Amino acid sequence: MKWIGAILFIIATTSTGFDISYRLNNRPTHIRQLKSALQILEAEILYSQLSLHDAFQTIGNQTPHPINMFFKELAIHLETKTSDLYPIWELQVDMLLKHSCLKSNEKEILLQFGQTLGQHDFSQQQKYIALTIHHLNRELEEARMNQSKYSKMAKGLGVLCGLFIVLLLI
Repeated sequence: MKWIGAILFIIATTSTGFDISYRLNNRPTHIRQLKSALQILEAEILYSQLSLHDAFQTIGNQTPHPINMFFKELAIHLETKTSDLYPIWELQVDMLLKHSCLKSNEKEILLQFGQTLGQHDFSQQQKYIALTIHHLNRELEEARMNQSKYSKMAKGLGVLCGLFIVLLLI
């Protein structure tokens, strides 16, 4: 019975290590997808001159999961509610963080951007989008460094921590 518990404990710590590694590996991908979505938003606002609702729908159709769900939900909420955009944006940013590998730094960047969205003319909005993309580039570099440093280590530590604790308890 002890051995079954030991094996289950090792499996649990190993899966935790693999989950951490998965998040480290997918964070740069999600940041790149977010940058791409903001570039599409810039094009839709500046060149197509679409409303935010239509721009969000377009982005939701052109981007992969989980970024597409963020913009689709924004479009749905904008369609049903005529209130201020920022509370909807804030709620959807929180939901995006739950369904993606983004971290609190990206959340702060998105929240700052959400405060300016739809509040300025086209040239100012373009500057805010460029600033947001610049901040995301900085986070992307950090995410790539963390991925290369810690991804394999997280997998190994999950297994080794499980083995170490089991050996201590047996």
